[in-house]
Amino acid sequence: MRKIVIASNNPGKLREFATLLAPFSFEAIPQAALGICEADEPFATFVENALAKARHASRAAQLSALADDSGICVPALGGAPGVWSARYANHGAGEPKSDARNNEKLIRDLADKDDRRAFYYCSLVLVRHADDPHPLIADGECWGEIVETPRGQGGFGYDPHFFLRQYGKTAAELTDEEKNRISHRGLAMRELAAKLKSQRGFSG
Repeated sequence: MRKIVIASNNPGKLREFATLLAPFSFEAIPQAALGICEADEPFATFVENALAKARHASRAAQLSALADDSGICVPALGGAPGVWSARYANHGAGEPKSDARNNEKLIRDLADKDDRRAFYYCSLVLVRHADDPHPLIADGECWGEIVETPRGQGGFGYDPHFFLRQYGKTAAELTDEEKNRISHRGLAMRELAAKLKSQRGFSG
């Protein structure tokens, strides 16, 4: 079985990756299990941050690495929170991340906006080794709208406020199967799987 380090310490993402990777022959190892700290995410785009995280984890683990950078983008807010989604409400570098505070800020910022459209975006990067000159990159996006009143107990991040009209539910009300079928991360993962298949397999 091929080993791959997952460059994330986010419990919600790790659960989703475990489900999404289940059909493939990977032994997925969270970076924290190897004592690898989180990488810096200094860039303005999702793909640059994902690539930095993948290379950091791969170099530390001496393994292939899978990383994503994802977030929610709201056109009425100029694309914010964007790459700052996890730290949207933070006032200082040392302040812990908080889904609750992030959601409160998002609802405040949208209070006078008529356009409530939003989309989750994911850039997923797989590197075979830290200096891989041809990383595999896949992207996915999922559109919905922001509702003021949170609904649902599942998911994480902005899911309780992210309403999907086709389901009549927020992302936090979806089953894992429903969410993985349409989520930004699920779509990116299927695109990545197709790229792996087109290359006739993957050598770790």
